Amino acid sequence: MARLRNTLWGAALAATVLLPVTGRAEDPDFGQPMAGEYQLDPGHTRLLFRVSHLGFSNYTAEFTDVSATLAFDPDQPAAMRLTARVAAASLETHYPDPALDFNGLLTGPDVLDAAQFPEITFASTEVRPTGATSAEVVGDLTLHGVTQPVTLAVTYNGGWGDMPMDLGARIGFSATGAFDRSAFGVGFGAPAPGSTLGVSDRVEVIIETEFTKARPAN
Repeated sequence: MARLRNTLWGAALAATVLLPVTGRAEDPDFGQPMAGEYQLDPGHTRLLFRVSHLGFSNYTAEFTDVSATLAFDPDQPAAMRLTARVAAASLETHYPDPALDFNGLLTGPDVLDAAQFPEITFASTEVRPTGATSAEVVGDLTLHGVTQPVTLAVTYNGGWGDMPMDLGARIGFSATGAFDRSAFGVGFGAPAPGSTLGVSDRVEVIIETEFTKARPAN
C-alpha cells in the first residue's frame, strides 16, 4: 500500500511539473502549509557530512536513520522548534572494499563509539529569521556524550497544505552547518596544527529534508 501511495504521489508530482507544457494557464493550488507538528519524511531526507581528507578532497558520508519533529508556524518563524535524533550506528560511508568494515571502524570505540553513545541529538533553542525564507537555527547538539551549541543556516523551500495524493501537508528545507569534532571528544585522526595530514577537525553538515503533517481523520 505504501509503495502504491508513493507511486501515485510520484505520478501526481510529474503531472504537476508537466502542466506548463500542456498549455494550462495555472499550476494547481494545494494551499499553504498550516501551523502544527510535522514529522520528518525519511524517504525525502539526506543527512550528509564532509571532512577534508589530507587536503585532497572533501570526504562525504551520511547517516541513514534520522527522525525529527518540527513545531512549524509560518506566521511566527521565531517560535518554531525542532528536535532531531540520529542513530550513530547508521553511518554509511559506501566504502567499496568489503574486507574492511569502514562503517564499523568509524562507529567503533575510537571514533563515534556508537555502542556507548547510540544517539546523536539536536534540540533547537532559538530561531533567528534572516530573510523571507531563511533563518539561523541555534540548538544543542549532543554527540559522543557531549553537548555543544551549533548553528544551522536553514532555507525554507516551500510546501503545500493538502495534496490529494500525498499524506496531507508537506514542507521542505535545506540546511548547512559546521562544528569542530574535537569539541565533542572525537579527535581521532585530526591533523596537527598547520598540517593537512589526516582528517580535518572541522565537520561540515549538509541536510536536505521534507516534513509531513497528516490530514485529520474523517
